[in-house]
Amino acid sequence: MLTVHHLGRSQSERIVWLCEELGLDYQLKRYERDPVTRLAPPEYKALHPIGTAPVITDGDAVIGESGAIIEYILGKYGKGRLARHPGHAEHVSYLYWFHYANGSFQPLLHRTLVARRLEPTPDHRVLKDLQGRLERTLEFLDQRLGEAQYLAGNELTAADIMIVFSFTTMRSFTPYDLKPYPNILAYLRRIAAREGYQRAMRKGDPGMVLLLD
Repeated sequence: MLTVHHLGRSQSERIVWLCEELGLDYQLKRYERDPVTRLAPPEYKALHPIGTAPVITDGDAVIGESGAIIEYILGKYGKGRLARHPGHAEHVSYLYWFHYANGSFQPLLHRTLVARRLEPTPDHRVLKDLQGRLERTLEFLDQRLGEAQYLAGNELTAADIMIVFSFTTMRSFTPYDLKPYPNILAYLRRIAAREGYQRAMRKGDPGMVLLLD
């Protein structure tokens, strides 16, 4: 059986959400972070050589990395759903935003997290550069979400499943303000209304306050 190993408050929420949107029969195993370090427990780190979330197992396959897992699940179980294939008008947008999520946006938030933990002065050049990059990124995304309801057109795709974590749960690690970006906020309201998203968050992180505004 397909098993999603979900670490609380982590990028593995994407995989739980994907499975719920597809209506798959899967097993969910939850793991809690260390309350002091906020890191994964030893049993989670032992699942995969890299030791980070997400991880799935499916028969003999053990797969890490959000994008790789999502492509695997869509290819094996998706039946054409939640993707935009060659020939579709939004195929290029789908590819771009699917990879932008963890290729550009999420790494920027991680760099910002690390820089803040070093406690530089507020006017430190690196901190100011990262803040400027974040503002440009959010303006870029806000513009796109003013053109379409979702990143690859007017229907949810895996590109959205990839990026929403960075708008929501990641802000509990790297806080930033979304109030100046009305199209992103409207987008998150659409996401919050989806039954698949609601089920995934209840199952994966019950009781967690969802940062959707």
